[in-house]
Amino acid sequence: MSRIAIVTPYHKETRALLERCLNSVRAQTVAADHLMIADGHPQDWIDEGYWIDEGVQVKPRHIRLDHEHGDAGNAARGIGALLAIAEGYDAIGQLDADNWIEPDHVASCLAAAATRDPCDYVVAKRILRRPDESVMPLAETWPYDTNCLFFLRGGFAVLPHWAMIPKPMALSGDRVFYTMLQRRGFAVAYTDHPTVNYHNLWASSYRALGELAPKGAKPNANVGLGWMTTLSARDQTVASRLIGFG
Repeated sequence: MSRIAIVTPYHKETRALLERCLNSVRAQTVAADHLMIADGHPQDWIDEGYWIDEGVQVKPRHIRLDHEHGDAGNAARGIGALLAIAEGYDAIGQLDADNWIEPDHVASCLAAAATRDPCDYVVAKRILRRPDESVMPLAETWPYDTNCLFFLRGGFAVLPHWAMIPKPMALSGDRVFYTMLQRRGFAVAYTDHPTVNYHNLWASSYRALGELAPKGAKPNANVGLGWMTTLSARDQTVASRLIGFG
């Protein structure tokens, strides 16, 4: 039987958001172990609380990093993935703390992977949600969203690069990571229906619908690969190696 890990970095999210995330992993029709990686601000209740399902204790793993890294969760995400690799998991999914997955997310990713031989990773579809969880009727334009990536062992080699993305590129880390992933020529499969619920705080999405952006809305991040052009030739080489291009 395959062992599945879902890696969630978290920082200062509210308990309500974290519980929604935790409960969605717990509710999977195909069981997955949940690795919660605290980026310098651990919440003790995660250790204290656990659930019993049909006589089996279900409890997330809780890894506490001793200080925050200021990189949009990239260090915590990479550490969690590396831990799952070292512990022999067969597949690794990624889920940010403010998002949640449908009960068939893992099952759908595994079903998509089974359509390709070999398959290195799966891209799941997502649903854009307002803070009240209502659906935003927007066409999907972000195939590189972190939460939509589900890796099989053939794709594990790239996962540590999350922790190596330079901080000036951190806010665009998903774009940087997906660009690197595409350059690898890995075998990819796609799910046939959305299973990722994305807590959308990008102001541009609300403008596109003619709506007022909610409290806490964010401008689009635009610091990515362009930052590298400001570096010396040697520093560009080093940065390329860190993000997995070289």
